[in-house]
Amino acid sequence: MKLQQSQYSVKIAQSVEEISAAQRLRYRVFVAEKGAQVGQDAHAAEIEIDAYDQYYQHLILIDSTCPDPRKNVVGAYRLITDQQARNGAGFYGRSEYDLQKLTGSGRRLLEVGRSCIAREHRGGIALFLIWQALTRFVMENEIDVLFGVASFSGIEPRDYAQALSYLHHYHLAPDDLRVQAIGENAVAMDMVEKHQIDRLKALGQIPPLIKSYLRLGGFVGQGAFVDTAFNTLDVCLLLDVQRMNPKQRQLYSQGVR
Repeated sequence: MKLQQSQYSVKIAQSVEEISAAQRLRYRVFVAEKGAQVGQDAHAAEIEIDAYDQYYQHLILIDSTCPDPRKNVVGAYRLITDQQARNGAGFYGRSEYDLQKLTGSGRRLLEVGRSCIAREHRGGIALFLIWQALTRFVMENEIDVLFGVASFSGIEPRDYAQALSYLHHYHLAPDDLRVQAIGENAVAMDMVEKHQIDRLKALGQIPPLIKSYLRLGGFVGQGAFVDTAFNTLDVCLLLDVQRMNPKQRQLYSQGVR
């Protein structure tokens, strides 16, 4: 699978070098920019890596204008199907959410995560191209439900009271998809009553990736999770392919066969 437009191409990483380039990008975004914690070895190598990486496929966005193969990966997303998860380390999201409603559904699942784009490539077509490639992956693998944790920067839920409450009141997943945040780091999202939500402020707080899911017809699970090691406040995003916004699905499916 490979898509190409303008200066960018999107593909599944095929080599250790390409995966390492994605991990270096993750270090720049998650550690240097957003304050995630990593071990001394990872700091020395300037990579963000975990035990799940070896089991996942890595979707990468390459900038053809960058001559350095160590730095030309400017977008990344890691993917794992339910079958691959059963044969490997399981789903990353199970450490934050009870996924039984998904894993017990018998539906084809795809967990997506570690989404990042280099700062200088945000705001253009980069995210669109990644989503277009993801659409192709979903079609080729006959996926029914996409899910994964997405993050707000920082670990204080009250800083995002408007956004979290908006997501809870307007985009809470239906019962068959409603995974639940677990453990002592789980927090309620409905901090503000529905009639008291400042819609403009809420939307202004929501990161672009989460907005992309919402435009496609996505939902959020019940509760958020405070990830102190990653310095983020996580929500679980869910997208049922059969419930997708038809116009948005057509947009990302253009040219995808």
